[in-house]
Amino acid sequence: MASYPETLDDLPPPPRRRGWWYYVGRHLPAVSVIVMMCLLIVVVLWPYVVITVPSGKVGVLWKRFNGIDIYCWCWVGRGTVLDPRELREEGLHIIWPWDKLYLYDLRLQSNTQTYNAISKDGVNVGAQISVRYQLLHNSVAVLHKFIGPDFLNSVIAPEIGSQARQVISQYTAQEVYTSREAIQKQIRDNAQKSLAANLNTLVQPEAMEQPDPKHYNSFLQDAIQILDTLVLSIELPPEIVAAINRQTEQYYMIQEYKFRVQREAEESKRKQIEADGIAAFQKTVSQGISDSYLRWRGIEATMALAQSPNAKIVIIGSGKDGLPIILGNDVPAAPAATPQAGATGTPPPAVPGKTPPPPSTAPGAAPPGAGGSNGAKPPAGTSGEAIPPPSGNAAAAVSSTTPANSQGQEASTSPLSLPDVQAILSRISGVLMPPGTGMGSETTAKPKP
Repeated sequence: MASYPETLDDLPPPPRRRGWWYYVGRHLPAVSVIVMMCLLIVVVLWPYVVITVPSGKVGVLWKRFNGIDIYCWCWVGRGTVLDPRELREEGLHIIWPWDKLYLYDLRLQSNTQTYNAISKDGVNVGAQISVRYQLLHNSVAVLHKFIGPDFLNSVIAPEIGSQARQVISQYTAQEVYTSREAIQKQIRDNAQKSLAANLNTLVQPEAMEQPDPKHYNSFLQDAIQILDTLVLSIELPPEIVAAINRQTEQYYMIQEYKFRVQREAEESKRKQIEADGIAAFQKTVSQGISDSYLRWRGIEATMALAQSPNAKIVIIGSGKDGLPIILGNDVPAAPAATPQAGATGTPPPAVPGKTPPPPSTAPGAAPPGAGGSNGAKPPAGTSGEAIPPPSGNAAAAVSSTTPANSQGQEASTSPLSLPDVQAILSRISGVLMPPGTGMGSETTAKPKP
């Protein structure tokens, strides 16, 4: 069967149902304007409606109108909300755009300023003081209402400056220079007492529009806690500082001299004890010390000196043992021999610093140093000539010979004869040098005709 259109029946088609998008599309300009206005209002009012309280801070709410508080959904009067329970703690908070929220820092805070003061003796003192303080949580709202956010410059700094001048005026310039800890403690205690006594007078209950205004009369006395005041530096005039330094220097010099006197007194006692010990020792051992013992110790010292490998000069004393002069100068000098009869001449007087000339001999007499009439050889270690004596008072000097006596022997004026000196030198040279070399070797010299 064939189909035919419905229009042939002359009936209108049924109406179609239109969705919500149809109405939106039809009123799109008006909807766009409304959305844009709402976004603008949100952007503009967002900072005044949504408040974020950072860490360590607290917010104090100020209301423009009486009404219901969104925070507690209670009726709150206008003005500063003094109730500690209405303080805005850390985090996100929503308030009416016509209200305000003031933030206060509850953490430890520090402020450093320099104050000028006059000391007890009239010296201008500059003190740099650092004060560390903290606000009390429950008293922040009252502090905000009657003092304000600039409480540091209006309350703390003037109070610290006043107390610092009062305390410094009780000390002299030198005491201020050396009494920092006491000054710090006095400034802190006096400032805390003064704030506790004077801040409560600022509270005015008749100016509050909050319930029970008299409840907040004593909130300000502990609103600001001064933990300590630190005196960082104290500046005095340069002349005063120099005078104090000189005075301190003189004080320590006096202390030094006192210690020197004590040291010398102790040293005197020590020397006295040492002298008493030496005297007691000498008294004890003097009975057992003899000349033979001292001579033996001198020989040992001479042998130890001769065996030393270092370069040395040995000075022989004038004693009979040939010991050094420190041990062997106890032999008195022999008196000069009187010229014998039969001599043909006398020696000339000795001139200091010059070698005396050889004495004149009689015809047929033996020459000096020939060993007498028996024709003995000169001592070993010589070449027929006299050895010059060592210089100085410690050496044994060989004096000039005198005319021969009637038996042909020499009369010497020296305390130690020439053969003895040569024998001693030969013995020491033999110890110091190898045999066959130097002064210790023996040579045979024939006497001159």
